[in-house]
Amino acid sequence: MVQKVVLPPQEGKPSDVEEIKADSNYLRGTLIESMEDEISSGISDWDNRLMKFHGSYLQDDRDVRLERERKKLEPAYQFMVRVRMPGGVATPEQWLKMDELAEKYGNQSFKITTRQTIQFHGILKWNMKKHMQELNSVLFDTIAACGDVNRNVMCNANPYQSELHQEIFEWSAKISEHLLPRTNAYYEIWLDKEKVIDTQEEQEPIYGSLYLPRKFKIGIAIPPANDVDVFSQDIGLIAVLENNELVGFNVAIGGGMGMTHGDTATYPQLSRLIGYVSKDKIVDVCEKIMTVQRDYGDRSVRKYARFKYTVDRLGLDHVKSEIESRLGYTFEEAKPFNFEHTGDRYGWIKGDDGKYHFTLFIQNGRVRDFDNYPLKTALREIAEIHKGEFRFTGNQNVVIANVGARAKKAIDAIIEKYQLTDSDKYSALRRNAIACVALPTCGLAMAEAERYLPSLIEKIEGILDENGLHDQDITIRMSGCPNGCSRAAMGEIGFIGKGPGKYNFYLGASHTGTRLNKIYKENIGEEEILSTLRPIIEHYAKERSGNEYFGDFVIRTGYVEAVTDGRNFHNQ
Repeated sequence: MVQKVVLPPQEGKPSDVEEIKADSNYLRGTLIESMEDEISSGISDWDNRLMKFHGSYLQDDRDVRLERERKKLEPAYQFMVRVRMPGGVATPEQWLKMDELAEKYGNQSFKITTRQTIQFHGILKWNMKKHMQELNSVLFDTIAACGDVNRNVMCNANPYQSELHQEIFEWSAKISEHLLPRTNAYYEIWLDKEKVIDTQEEQEPIYGSLYLPRKFKIGIAIPPANDVDVFSQDIGLIAVLENNELVGFNVAIGGGMGMTHGDTATYPQLSRLIGYVSKDKIVDVCEKIMTVQRDYGDRSVRKYARFKYTVDRLGLDHVKSEIESRLGYTFEEAKPFNFEHTGDRYGWIKGDDGKYHFTLFIQNGRVRDFDNYPLKTALREIAEIHKGEFRFTGNQNVVIANVGARAKKAIDAIIEKYQLTDSDKYSALRRNAIACVALPTCGLAMAEAERYLPSLIEKIEGILDENGLHDQDITIRMSGCPNGCSRAAMGEIGFIGKGPGKYNFYLGASHTGTRLNKIYKENIGEEEILSTLRPIIEHYAKERSGNEYFGDFVIRTGYVEAVTDGRNFHNQ
């Protein structure tokens, strides 16, 4: 029998964002007028907040901000556009279109994100509508890629389990489609669809007129691979297999990586298991969980509005009971599972179905032509002959998937021509690295990340090589601010930007994605980072136990305490 628990409502005056949503006419605002205004290359703050629901943010090039201020020019405004891509799968046709759009309207590159999708940077206001329409021509959209709604649904990209991947991908797509906003605003503004004459008749059956208090994230993992960092999600779904067939999912709730420097009431958190359900129920389960956050999340203070804080404030058992009340049944006990790693496996792999898959390391997810490494050109040539699909991983890499034996030879020739396998020569540390975009485009960045982490890794590699650890897998993650886009709190070595050239330095997360890290030193620069890491790495090389991972070692030897609950993240 399902017991009804009465949960207390969240008190407080609604934030200004809640007012914006309430007055937006279901996410329309004055976006049409703003985008047609030729006086400025930017848009108003209110419209920019609505723009997020349409998959885009207004940014400016911070490298030239001061110079433009001196010249009394407005900032170099540009838009970031993020594609909705459930499960991180694209056809070769879609890849070629993204390549083309990056050249035509963007900054000649695109970024593979940690949520298995693509974002473009440098798109000018005058080109936004054309960009959106050309994406739509290959059946891509950007609706709900940002904003206070369910974001891109992730799923395991592990090429070993190729037969299971298709089914898991289909579930990610079903969840994504079911949880999409129903407003016609996106289609009116960007695709010139017929306007709804009386929007009072328009309804959001799941979200309501105010949508969610904050963003919401869902990811699906297939053990033993945890390449989606399933416990970092608002809803983490862990596939349960019987005789290598998917039968259902363990469900975990309340994960999230963002926090605010100096506010210990904010913290990264791991999602916690609440039980198991059969696969046919999972779409409805996701909806009902999300509606609990809709009804009880903090709409007063946005930094406390994520689902993790709702769960912690109300209590996991009470939230679980409320979810079960809405479902009309109780969860079964969670099934056993085991994760072995969060990383990707590189090079060619033959899947269960006999098809081949090539996982290519892409440093920090940036797809462009580099000096002496024409990566974007090489992948374009592959897309022109590829008959399978491209899969993006949660680690910002790409899998050239479902390749037949004959096609493998042709793709191999392109890989050899452009020396793409040179990425195999990168250290294990570099292949396990993630960095967010940060400067110059992210308005929240306090320090560099994508542009700086490769050079820092090069210096750390020297220490690792001196200690015979070149091939030791260690996850390292860097964020330019504490919002957590690179999931830095789940790195065995983590850096979170504090100011120009300064980072908080964290140690001790689990290599399997089941434990957070903990602060070791605060507000330090490169010299102190390296001088601090050197003796710890030397100690690890000499005294690690068997195949012990670095994160486990620093916990065992007392450098930091283990953190399995984010409420202990700041405790010294």
